[in-house]
Amino acid sequence: MLRATLIIFLVALSPITPIAQTMPPNQVVGTWRMISARIDPEGRNLPAYGEKPNGMLVFTPDLHFVEVLTDANTPRFASDARGEGTDHENREAMARSIGFFGTYTVDENGAFSGNQVQGSTFPNWVGSTRTTKELTLTVSGDRMKEQFQRPEGTKIIIEWERVR
Repeated sequence: MLRATLIIFLVALSPITPIAQTMPPNQVVGTWRMISARIDPEGRNLPAYGEKPNGMLVFTPDLHFVEVLTDANTPRFASDARGEGTDHENREAMARSIGFFGTYTVDENGAFSGNQVQGSTFPNWVGSTRTTKELTLTVSGDRMKEQFQRPEGTKIIIEWERVR
């Protein structure tokens, strides 16, 4: 009995080295700048954010993201007060930009596997979850291709370049 107690005591005091599992690096982590955006690339092939798309996408190591997409040619408001835009100015700004943030996941290979929107300039997106069924991000070196399908079926492709 004394021997069994001694063995248990020694095992309890001995340092246990956890087996480190090496995870592949998170492929999307970092800051990305939008270089092109197209709506319905296999059909109408329209610019998604005008001829001069301007956007940033940031993925943090703790699995949060923020994405802001704009048309660099969106006309300025007549007033410098954000809340004093005309109906037309507000419609133009809303139609030519979007910003949203939330959390994201990666799979066992470090590839993007989905996100959950926690806040957005388009309130209907708040609380939505996107899986790779609706949204894919494919990284190749310092380039990333985003393919998104809107609920009604329209496809959007955005090309990103990693900011160094």
